Amino acid sequence: MVAEWLLDFGYVGLFFGSLLAATIFPFSSDVLLLGMLIAGGEPVTTVVVATLGNWLGGIVGYWMGRLGKLEWLERWFRVKHETIVRHQAKVERWGALLALLTWTPFVGDLFAIVLGFYKAKFLPVAFWMLIGKCGRYVCWALLEGVITYNL
Repeated sequence: MVAEWLLDFGYVGLFFGSLLAATIFPFSSDVLLLGMLIAGGEPVTTVVVATLGNWLGGIVGYWMGRLGKLEWLERWFRVKHETIVRHQAKVERWGALLALLTWTPFVGDLFAIVLGFYKAKFLPVAFWMLIGKCGRYVCWALLEGVITYNL
């Protein structure tokens, strides 16, 4: 299993696994975080390492989106111009706050790409992305601590 292999590398494996999980690779950084905590990883260090890796992966997604062009959506993916304009209006309305949702499984990576694609301001996106991803891992660490304590 990939998660076990990554955890063999300790915090370095957690970092790179969390980074890759925030891109197009289909596995969960939550499993890595919990595995590290259960194996005795120091909670604050574990959360910080997982957060930084996943955040940098989200930043990569943002910049990948930033390289995209509207014409590509219409031409290669056959997305109607009206749909593009409608989604662009939502991004302009909510802006960088949408980056808080990049922590969500499966669609979070898409939010990062879309924010880049529609040229949302980088620094606010990076900030809110960091807050969202850190909050996710803090919740998991607290939950793991409660479960472990009660066992």
